[in-house]
Amino acid sequence: MRRLLFDPVVEDLRRKMVFVSGPRQVGKTTLARQILEALAPTEPVYLNWDRAEHRRVIRDLGWSRRAPVAVLDEVHKYPRWKTLVKGFHDTEGAVQRLLITGSARLDHVRRGGDSLAGRYTRFRLHPLTAGEIARGGRAPETGSLLDPARWSRGGPAVPADSLDALLALGGFPEPFLGGSDRQARRWRLNRREQVLRDDLRDLTLIREVALVEQLVDLLPARVGSPLSLNALREDLEVDYKTVARWMEALERLFVVFRVHPYGGSLARTLRKESKLYFLDWSEVPDPGARFENCVAGHLLKLVHWLQDAEGIAADLRYVRDREKREVDFLLLKDRRPWVLVEAKLGETRPSPALGYFRDRLNVPHAVQVVARGAEGREVVPAARWLAALV
Repeated sequence: MRRLLFDPVVEDLRRKMVFVSGPRQVGKTTLARQILEALAPTEPVYLNWDRAEHRRVIRDLGWSRRAPVAVLDEVHKYPRWKTLVKGFHDTEGAVQRLLITGSARLDHVRRGGDSLAGRYTRFRLHPLTAGEIARGGRAPETGSLLDPARWSRGGPAVPADSLDALLALGGFPEPFLGGSDRQARRWRLNRREQVLRDDLRDLTLIREVALVEQLVDLLPARVGSPLSLNALREDLEVDYKTVARWMEALERLFVVFRVHPYGGSLARTLRKESKLYFLDWSEVPDPGARFENCVAGHLLKLVHWLQDAEGIAADLRYVRDREKREVDFLLLKDRRPWVLVEAKLGETRPSPALGYFRDRLNVPHAVQVVARGAEGREVVPAARWLAALV
């Protein structure tokens, strides 16, 4: 299927380089080949740094210039890649654009060395979500996306069996489209080994792979709760800085992401410990935590779409105070509270904390999203609400 990012990437390639990053096996190569088929069908240029026969061609800039677009996959593993693509863009960019894809965050190009500022746009490719499935990869109309009241009223819902499969198998294309629990488990084990055994070594120089694997094993039980690095340090018997470095590496490789607490003008809110989620929420065994993680993944994808495609300052936070009142998610737009979201597997009574923080933060929209159960005041079925997002 065509992915959500197809049209905005094609549009931006008319002006400059485009960087597309995302988790391993999320569909970056498929997206790149679809774009090449559309823009350069007669002589596509696709080069992957992981293939030994392509590395010399990349280093020597030895590919054909006849195609309007060339794809360099995983080129960020080359230590001098920023200098290489900057030089190519400055000399050849009017003739051929570069589409650069990678399984680690590429936003660190803004720091140090030769600046690429103004030469590229970036997009982050996420797993499949209810909205992308329901619309066949087409983006929602911008006006509806910026009106959360319309998310609750919604349009067509994603089919119930598709939402069930999304929760059980995750949103990565291969296991989701395969539809098999057994094949999904096999895929998950293989992907974990690739990320931790290959990417972790190549991109972070971390050598304590066995201990990082232990860390990853500890994390699913902590999804949805404030994450204590001190507790992880004690479990792993390493120092705090080491655990912090490993967590940053897992985020950079799109294994996990963290949602930070929102303080703003509220007194007595917790402002330190973040909550942790997986990009592949099928890693989470507890059904309630997995559903919350699935909602978190949808909201992060929305935030990144607003940033990357719409140029809107958006962020994802959560709210919790010292009396343990908590709302799972708070969307910010232009740095202001925008939408409060509580995720519940089957509870259809609105959470008291939802109204409490809505009033104190003066949030214009508040909703409780439920996986199953009857609709009610401020309570919306996930199959419809999530399908309204990207």
